[in-house]
Amino acid sequence: MMGIQLDPATVMNEVNEVRQKINLGIGYLGNMKESEIKIGPTPYETVFQIDKVRLFKYAPTVSGKTTTPLLISYALVNRPTMVDLQEDRSLVKNLLDLGVTVYMIDWGYPSRADRCLTLEDYINGYIDACVDHIRDSHDLEKINLLGICQGGVMATCYTALHQDKIANLITMVMPVDFHIEPDEIGGLLNCWMKDANVDLMVDTLGNMPGDVMNFGYLLLKPYALGVQKYVEMVDVLDKPKALTNFMRMEKWIFDSPDQAGEAFRSFNKQFYVENKFIKGEVMIGEERVDLKNITIPVLNIYAEQDHLVPPKSTLALGKHIGSKDYTVQSFPVGHIGMYVSGKVQQSLPPTIVNWLKERT
Repeated sequence: MMGIQLDPATVMNEVNEVRQKINLGIGYLGNMKESEIKIGPTPYETVFQIDKVRLFKYAPTVSGKTTTPLLISYALVNRPTMVDLQEDRSLVKNLLDLGVTVYMIDWGYPSRADRCLTLEDYINGYIDACVDHIRDSHDLEKINLLGICQGGVMATCYTALHQDKIANLITMVMPVDFHIEPDEIGGLLNCWMKDANVDLMVDTLGNMPGDVMNFGYLLLKPYALGVQKYVEMVDVLDKPKALTNFMRMEKWIFDSPDQAGEAFRSFNKQFYVENKFIKGEVMIGEERVDLKNITIPVLNIYAEQDHLVPPKSTLALGKHIGSKDYTVQSFPVGHIGMYVSGKVQQSLPPTIVNWLKERT
């Protein structure tokens, strides 16, 4: 058997190219200021605030084509600026360009003083207050609601309890069945969270540290997220724009707010451990969340290669809601690819807008 044949001259050329890229990259990174790594470039104003939670209203870019505002509810993990990461890959900007009036909830950074906040505080408190502010501002009975990942779970619970205030519900990469077995795509998070000693965590720490949760997410794909991406980073070290984009994503990934302890405890037990979402047994305060109560139009969007929220988990929604107007749309990307893929951002916003226009 012949061994691997290496041409010394070719090897040296490749080594020199890598060395040159590294030297250029060190120079670029050394001169790069954090202020240059801007996240969330689309202009907005804070139109409402309660405690640490703020409601953003984005500046319209064209005259409105849809009459009903869209409120975005992101997950409590990481920052909601993922939907407005950079100008040329921004779900928010693309929706604005299509004439949608966009609002977004910024959950802020919970401190130890917030450790007793509950899911009821987030859903019947903060989300409800934001919805009411938008309804009052536009003199509308109902608005449209878009929930993403854990923010989708909260938005769906809110809709089941307050459907009189929501015209259309859009869910995106949202877990529904939390007991889906792991497969070649994902599902390991379900197993980890189901077996976690959440009482010990919360009783000891007060809040769930964002850095701890973020480290756990990285461990779901340790090679790809901990080694491979930094090896591949060499390919963009001599490209300032691509390198800035890489650093922008790193900045977002490691900006992980803590989660309020009691809300984290309840979410873990009711959803991951007991899988109450699909059983109609989730309790928000003294109110029971029954997905059958949702009879308004629902658009369920999922990522086909999602290792955090497996497609099977998301697709379970159709079996449990009461709506007869239920639409499913998928995209061939992963969890974060839904927002950073240029190709998806060409088709995802029109999909949402066209769906909404058909139901206006």
